[in-house]
Amino acid sequence: MSTAPTPAEDLLFPPPPEFTAQANVGAREYERAAADPEAFWAEQARRLQWDEPFTTVFDGSTLPTAQWFTGGRLNVAVNCVDRHVAAGRGDKVALHWEGEPGDSRTITYAQLKDEVCRLANALEELGVGHGDRVVLYLPVLPETIVTTMACARIGAVVSLVFGGFSAEALRFRVEDTGAKLLVCTDGQFRRGTAVAVKAAADEAVAGLEHVEHVLVLRRTGERTPDVPWTAGRDVWWHELVERQSTEHVAPSFDAENPLFIIYTSGTTGKPKGLVHTSGGYLTHTSWSHWAVFDVKDDDVYWCQADLAWVTAHSYEMYGPLSNGVTQVIYEGSPLTPHPGRHFEVIEKYGVTIYYTAPTLVRTFMKHGPELPARFDLSSLRLLGSVGEAINPEAWTWLHREVGGGRCPIVDTWWQSETGAAVVAPLPGVTPLKPGSGTVPLPGLAATVVDEAGAECAPGQTGVLVITRPWPGMARTVWRDHARFVKSYWEPYAAQGWYLAGDAATKDADGYIWIGGRIDDVLNVSGHRLSSIELESALVSHPRVAEAAVVGAPDETTGQRIVAFVITRGGAPADDPGDSALADLLRAHVAQQIGPVARPRDVVVVPDLPKTRSGKIMRRLMADMTAGRGGGDVTSLQDETALAAVETAWAAYTASR
Repeated sequence: MSTAPTPAEDLLFPPPPEFTAQANVGAREYERAAADPEAFWAEQARRLQWDEPFTTVFDGSTLPTAQWFTGGRLNVAVNCVDRHVAAGRGDKVALHWEGEPGDSRTITYAQLKDEVCRLANALEELGVGHGDRVVLYLPVLPETIVTTMACARIGAVVSLVFGGFSAEALRFRVEDTGAKLLVCTDGQFRRGTAVAVKAAADEAVAGLEHVEHVLVLRRTGERTPDVPWTAGRDVWWHELVERQSTEHVAPSFDAENPLFIIYTSGTTGKPKGLVHTSGGYLTHTSWSHWAVFDVKDDDVYWCQADLAWVTAHSYEMYGPLSNGVTQVIYEGSPLTPHPGRHFEVIEKYGVTIYYTAPTLVRTFMKHGPELPARFDLSSLRLLGSVGEAINPEAWTWLHREVGGGRCPIVDTWWQSETGAAVVAPLPGVTPLKPGSGTVPLPGLAATVVDEAGAECAPGQTGVLVITRPWPGMARTVWRDHARFVKSYWEPYAAQGWYLAGDAATKDADGYIWIGGRIDDVLNVSGHRLSSIELESALVSHPRVAEAAVVGAPDETTGQRIVAFVITRGGAPADDPGDSALADLLRAHVAQQIGPVARPRDVVVVPDLPKTRSGKIMRRLMADMTAGRGGGDVTSLQDETALAAVETAWAAYTASR
């Protein structure tokens, strides 16, 4: 007779004593911050270099249009680069860059400062200045970070676009921002192949008169010859930038000066361009990076996100650089040229902090524990998770097989809208529960409420709200403030709360468990079931590598549960409705959660549609099972994955 596994909320991993002894932040920080949040954030803001001190910490008189650090002036790039050089740390490595073909570069803070100043001068030569928008269509390269910092240095507003996006998706972002400049490469490396991209960039800017120049970085060279060229508009990076001076005087800007615009895919309609400003965002990002990742001077830190994703903005660029950290950035696919590529990079550079996504952990799990065991991962001391709620099974696998059972895992919940982490553990303080982001960080306040705004009882599913303004919060949607208010603030306007859009529960210890987007909560005969909870149950079965659960319309129950699964051993392409496996998984989910959670439909698929950041796009599968057209698909990492699911679903329904 088998024994039911211990529920995830009953598993507790206390901080290792040696970790607690040297942690950056102690337990008293929660109490101090709660007693006077504004004083707490003022203290964190003073970790930065201000050219003029702020006079008011927070002005919320016109919420949700809030202002932080009024009167203060600073330069974000100076805080991220120059001040480390001025402090005598110019020889410290800022970036270890690993290219997909195997080429690599190491760049010190002094060298990074020179490159940022050169590009700042080059941008000004092209007529780019304070308030102008610059769109980047670049892979993970040192030049991507250099461009981001150069824009911050001169006060231009930057918007990064994933280099794998289509010309149509790029065009929307260039047009919506009204960008004066597009920066792109001649080509990019994708899974071992050089792919030309300049033609897509040209298609994206065709007819847009506000685009004055396209700055082109040579990356693939002879592997992508015949680069299309528009004389007078297009400029080669090497011809413009390399002749510039390494001296540049950085002006200071108001704390509320726009820093970047980042686009999020909406459930319906066009993507939203969220605007983040300088002082508050950098304060929240810099402090949370230092506190949550417990960064030390000798750490080698690696956030494996693409630079266009908000995680990379906060925890691969502005956060780590503001803290003077040495970090790894990696251009390629984690599975190219072999599934152990990430572990190979960790071993090569002696990475101590590794911040990854649940979807990648589940990908590694398909290959078994023997994959990480092939590499020396003894340098690791801290692991992190981001992108969506991590299944307890994936959490424990990461902890055991990659971290050797010794590394705390900081499971971070936050969004493009929040700017930086909101719910996350302090690794030297917070006991960890696999699958829970734990509790709000010091200085932040979040809880779980029902539709009327009443706090939910332990175990009751509700919605996650942030109940107090915070420095890193987005200020608006670019050119559409009414959409910003309606999307995030209108539902709980009376209370002044921000609606995160995620379902969640709190347990008896006050730990928050994210259940996926509100649209991902299923209502089966009046029972509210979280897609994440159902997927976690499925993934805990030894036959399942990944799972996505959506609700389909049902006349009797309101919704029925449809589970799309990828098996660990693979499955025949012509058998998406493996009945024996379906019966096993239905029984397993019923045992884990209860009979009401038993999936009606179990469909075996070869892949799942995901964003570049690793989030499963359940919305598209829910649209498919409901027989309606999907919304925005521009953030899909691989459109063939959606096509494969559609094919499997069609075969499955035809066989019923």
